[in-house]
Amino acid sequence: MNKWLRDIYYTTSEFIRTFGAFQLFFLRLVAHSPAIFVTRFHLVVKQVFNSGALSLVIIMVSGLFVGGVLGLQGYSNLARFNAEDTIGVLAAFGLVKELGPVITALLFAGRAGTALASEIGLKKATDQLSAMEMMAVNPIRRVVVPRFLGGVVAMPLLAAVFSMVGLLGAHMVCVPLLGVDVGSFWQQMQQSVEVADIN
Repeated sequence: MNKWLRDIYYTTSEFIRTFGAFQLFFLRLVAHSPAIFVTRFHLVVKQVFNSGALSLVIIMVSGLFVGGVLGLQGYSNLARFNAEDTIGVLAAFGLVKELGPVITALLFAGRAGTALASEIGLKKATDQLSAMEMMAVNPIRRVVVPRFLGGVVAMPLLAAVFSMVGLLGAHMVCVPLLGVDVGSFWQQMQQSVEVADIN
């Protein structure tokens, strides 16, 4: 019984300690972020390119196929109710509100997130971060914050690109292949989707 309670205590205390360290790290990131935009803005632009522009290919290819599959599946279900012309609304809501941000986040974490983690891990393993501290350079401000801000800026842009390419993929499947009227596809989408629907 005592061993069981001791294990719970150590596990809980370790979780709280790790969670607190993460919160402190995040607060340091936020505290250093405004100064980076003023003094080291070129580093943020470089990281937006590394995180965003280099992820465009996988984002666009995935968006095209996800949009095509969404259009195909949506058409087959809507055809039961003779509502094929509303496939544009279904594709728009599915991509803009649900699938676009979620799949973009997963792809971003898989491509850009692992690249950033391995890059910072290599700097740590080769003592580059310790060398920065020896030269009175804050490694969080110089290394981590630009990458954090680059991801914050690039992520919504990638989600927008994913949704736009996904809608193009749905159009390519529904209009030429399935015979949906192109005017109905885009007009009903424009009438139904508002700015407030964008996540």
